[in-house]
Amino acid sequence: MARSHPSRPAPPSAHRAHGPQGPARPVFCPIVPPHLLERLAGADRPAAAEAARRTLVADAAHRTRRRLTAVPAPTPAEGPPPRRTVYDAQHGTALPGRKVRGEGEEPVADASVNRAYAGLGATSDLLLDVFGRDSLDGAGLPLDATVHYDREYANAFWDGERMVFGDGDGEIFLDFTVPVDVIGHELAHGVTQYTANLEYYGQSGALNESMSDVIGSLVKQRVLGQDAGAADWLIGAGLLGPDVTGQALRSMKAPGTAYDDDVLGKDPQPATMDDYVRTSADNGGVHINSGIPNHAFYLFATALGGPAWERAGKVWYDVLTGGELAGDARFGDFARLTVAAVRERFGSDGPESEALAKAWSTVGVATR
Repeated sequence: MARSHPSRPAPPSAHRAHGPQGPARPVFCPIVPPHLLERLAGADRPAAAEAARRTLVADAAHRTRRRLTAVPAPTPAEGPPPRRTVYDAQHGTALPGRKVRGEGEEPVADASVNRAYAGLGATSDLLLDVFGRDSLDGAGLPLDATVHYDREYANAFWDGERMVFGDGDGEIFLDFTVPVDVIGHELAHGVTQYTANLEYYGQSGALNESMSDVIGSLVKQRVLGQDAGAADWLIGAGLLGPDVTGQALRSMKAPGTAYDDDVLGKDPQPATMDDYVRTSADNGGVHINSGIPNHAFYLFATALGGPAWERAGKVWYDVLTGGELAGDARFGDFARLTVAAVRERFGSDGPESEALAKAWSTVGVATR
């Protein structure tokens, strides 16, 4: 039976984007969902609570600005553009900030800058080497990132143009450049923006978030040289402070188990449709119900074994970029397209088709 979740109204129309055939409209996509920040804002931890309140205010402003600005189509560059540029906001909010490291330049003394630079590169490498995709837009879009955004800003986000990292509050959330999968996750929102352009609400929004978790996890696994069986399948491991009872923001292996903390509460992600959460908060639960397609991908990848990007990742990427995934797609729509994609890539009688069918059946999503 579907669960309800405490919520504040968030009209779907406020978060909708054009479909895949229209111009991409950027959506503010943070890694830390608002329900976590709202809980932290009311906690008896004065410094962390104040940082959460400030973050919520900043995030609300970003959501408003994103709805007012459309992304122009990329124009071909004359000659190779700089691929990576990292800026320092110097604890302000003006973007992009001061340039501190460009493509090919030596590491600097600031570890956040170097981690951001490396994470941009690792994501770009996955897209190009595995999927044959030249940057987020497929046309060599330069990758920009800004570190040290605001003071004690407890989030990281893709704003339609660049990655932005906060330093965290130092108590509940640490520096957001630490987990490379967070970087891959946020950049993947850019890939979605330029391809299927999934609406950031309800099941399509949960698919948007899940696709970013999948790509973020693949980036991390590839950096670590892990196959599917050896990976931890955690999103944001290393981000939570040492006193937090939890491992990460989300678990693709076991949704609902990433944390269970006195301050943050218990991870609300469901693993199957039996526990689907109906809520108007968090754009209709995009960071919550993403646990269902996340778990399906985990089951599919681990059943196949080997590096998850070699077979399972390519099926998910085929669907995201194939042109048939509607902007308002639901879980069943995505699942049916993965069935077609796996048959196209691997045939209908192989282990890939069998593993995929079992994965979607386990999480309760019909493929017919």
